Amino acid sequence: MDARKLILLVGALVVAAVTAFMARSLVLGAPTPTAGAIPVAAAPQNTTEVMVATRALPVGTILDATAFKYVAWPKELIEGAYYLKSETELAKLQGTVVRFAIPAGQPITQGALVKPGDRGFLAAALGAGMRAVTVPVSAQGANVSGFVFPGDRIDLVLTQTVTGGGDGPPLKASETILRNLRVLATDQKTDKQTDDKGNTVVTTFSTVTVEATPKIAEKLAVAQTVGALSISLRSIADNQGELEEAIASGEVDVPADGDPKKEKEMLARAAARPMEGRGGFATGADVSRFQRSTVPGKADDGAARSAVPGTFPGAAAPKKGPVVTVARGNAVTEVEIGGNH
Repeated sequence: MDARKLILLVGALVVAAVTAFMARSLVLGAPTPTAGAIPVAAAPQNTTEVMVATRALPVGTILDATAFKYVAWPKELIEGAYYLKSETELAKLQGTVVRFAIPAGQPITQGALVKPGDRGFLAAALGAGMRAVTVPVSAQGANVSGFVFPGDRIDLVLTQTVTGGGDGPPLKASETILRNLRVLATDQKTDKQTDDKGNTVVTTFSTVTVEATPKIAEKLAVAQTVGALSISLRSIADNQGELEEAIASGEVDVPADGDPKKEKEMLARAAARPMEGRGGFATGADVSRFQRSTVPGKADDGAARSAVPGTFPGAAAPKKGPVVTVARGNAVTEVEIGGNH
């Protein structure tokens, strides 16, 4: 075999070997890549955690734990009025009120908040066109009032005794006269009371200050002279159902253009509005069969009182039959037809 044939044979063997190796690699697949450790991002340098608003905070918002958070902020952009995490006591910020509107994500400055007890606190807590009204609550309502704090929403229930015009027992009744009132203070205190460990102290109180429209403020002044007022703490979920009813009845105007921003603002205004429509009521008969369900009526003079079981003294006298008017000089009498005359 000459040298030329030998070289061709060796070359063919090399090409076959390379082809076989490549085919084996394709069949078995590439080796599983080794997962490398993800490099941990280094903490930002030259930053300090400052307090920012988690959502838009309009004027009059009572601050709670969900209204703010801490984020890293460049030190060169930090101003002296910012709340720094290392220098801020969160317990002292609970119940403070926003004096100037704060956009979402913006740092909260000390000048934008009014602390309970500071001058102008209630004025800052009030919404535009609203009034602060202090009303007494009954001893029964004080049992619930210990769990009501500034920022909560309540209903006001009026309990009264209606004597009517008869001699029967008076009507005892209670009714919800106002709903969705925002609490501003309890017993002249505008913040939550805490102990040395930071736990909320539950105490009863005899007065509550609420946010109301001028018309509702007038109604509250009258209600205090009519009967006893007690409070009913509202659930946060209650507003949704009443909001749907208000939209269906036309009390709340829904933006026609469907702008999400306008709809969000509309929902916020509707959820915050106090309601003075007629609420539910209950009478003595609803809780006891021995109590009245109506106001005692005034009986006619000389009419016999009803003795039918289940009725009350003071019921109206039975109607008379046909009568004839007889005039004798200046004397005018009515004579019942068929009766004695």
